[in-house]
Amino acid sequence: MSTSDKYILSIDLGTSGPKTALVSVCGEVACSEFEPTPLILLPGGGAEQDPAVWWKTIMSTAKKVLEKGIVKASDIAAVSVTTQWSGTVPVDREGRNLMNAIIWMDCRGSEALKEALKGPVKIEGYPPLMLMNWLKFTGGAPASSGKDPIAHILWLKKERPDIYRKTYKFLEPKDYINLMLTGRFAATFDSILLHWVTDNRDPFLVAYHPKLLKMAGIERDKLPDLIRAIDVLGPVKKDVAAELGLPPDTPVIGGTPDVPSACVGSGAVRDYEGHLYIGTSSWISAHVPFKKTDLLHSLGSFPSPIPGRYMILDEQECAGKCLTWLRDNVLYHKDELMQEENAPDIFKFLDAIVSRVPAGSNDVIFTPWLYGERTPVEDCHIRSSIFNLSLENTREDIARAVFEGVAYNQRWLLGPVEKFMGRRFEYLNFIGGGANSDVWSQIMADVLDRPIRQVEGPIYANVRGAAFLAAIALRHITVEDIPKCIRIKAEYRPDPTNRKVYDEIYAEFLNLYRIHRKICCRMNRRSSNTCALPAQGN
Repeated sequence: MSTSDKYILSIDLGTSGPKTALVSVCGEVACSEFEPTPLILLPGGGAEQDPAVWWKTIMSTAKKVLEKGIVKASDIAAVSVTTQWSGTVPVDREGRNLMNAIIWMDCRGSEALKEALKGPVKIEGYPPLMLMNWLKFTGGAPASSGKDPIAHILWLKKERPDIYRKTYKFLEPKDYINLMLTGRFAATFDSILLHWVTDNRDPFLVAYHPKLLKMAGIERDKLPDLIRAIDVLGPVKKDVAAELGLPPDTPVIGGTPDVPSACVGSGAVRDYEGHLYIGTSSWISAHVPFKKTDLLHSLGSFPSPIPGRYMILDEQECAGKCLTWLRDNVLYHKDELMQEENAPDIFKFLDAIVSRVPAGSNDVIFTPWLYGERTPVEDCHIRSSIFNLSLENTREDIARAVFEGVAYNQRWLLGPVEKFMGRRFEYLNFIGGGANSDVWSQIMADVLDRPIRQVEGPIYANVRGAAFLAAIALRHITVEDIPKCIRIKAEYRPDPTNRKVYDEIYAEFLNLYRIHRKICCRMNRRSSNTCALPAQGN
């Protein structure tokens, strides 16, 4: 491992906004800045953000970290970008966005995708021949929820043909930011995955496949050329470099979306070594030495940003978002606020009140499906509930039930992931904003019945992952060095005294899904023209 004191300008554009940091090639975060970006929710399942706001806030946060003077501009070796995934930015030949970005929460393309999947016989909702080709070449298939870029593009083709015609390239958010930095149109082997038009059988050489493009009904010319996550895309544009104060030849790395960057930044990069991420959404992932698909549970292994490797991809819709919902819609009141609720860090306040409640939340159950679910079931109609409330329950019970409900959802995912791997996790590295909570770390250990290793600085996992990829690209470190660069703040072991209560309530959590799925489908299908019930899972 190099002892270089070089740094990476690492940009992490999440749904809530960009976090821009200066990260050493060994993963030390020198400083960071964050600015929020608004989310635009539209009727019919639309979810958008303004790319101009993305760029404005990225430039603002980058200037702030550079102006601190902690790192000399000459010591910045590269720029590396990671962003939210499964989004679509239509741009013209000059790189100007033609409309708002359609982001990962948007399900308006479900009907357009359904039309593309027409056929008299279907397996899990797919015509057999199409499914066979997708599984053979890609290792997966488009989500019927319409939240993948392939569905976004088909929706634009059907509902906004003017935008479709004018579009020179459809770009993922990460690839759009790279375009703004370098003026070059490109995607990486991993960022293009959710378009479902690439042959992923050789993780060293991912390429568009004519048969898949024809199935999708998307012209190859409207998609960017492909590079590896550790390839140098090009230098920062002169005007951008001048505005930021960077050397004009500073390279921009291909980079990767948030799920793969977190996988790298968690430090769990050896095969079968897992990590748990709790941010706005959540997932459990690991690298594995094989390409495989579990269509029933909407997960599979796909090319990693680490060349030649595969990683498990899955995602649950709402996790940390459930806490912000609790904060903004239950705990905070417009008329008057309790003094402790005015504290700068409401989540520390939540930790305090949750710690006063016994395991099981006095039999209150929260189901975290505020915006549907993706894995281990794909169900855009399911919604949350706070179940079994009585006159004796308090807001403390409700708060702990939210923490535990997200953990039950993770346990629901854990089973299929471990079955997919063919082995049990020895431990899980815990990253994302949720990993700042000591209480949640212990709840996760107890509910999952697995040791939880709380990574130090867990909110920096994505910027660290992006920085590690740049450091590998520039040969400052190797993949084998990454685990040595990660510090573990604490390890939480399952408390056997809580096993019985959590097992019993988890069983009822699954029962709530089985019962509520039909009710939610009937109640929420008004926002969609169809209502296809998903498999129940187990």
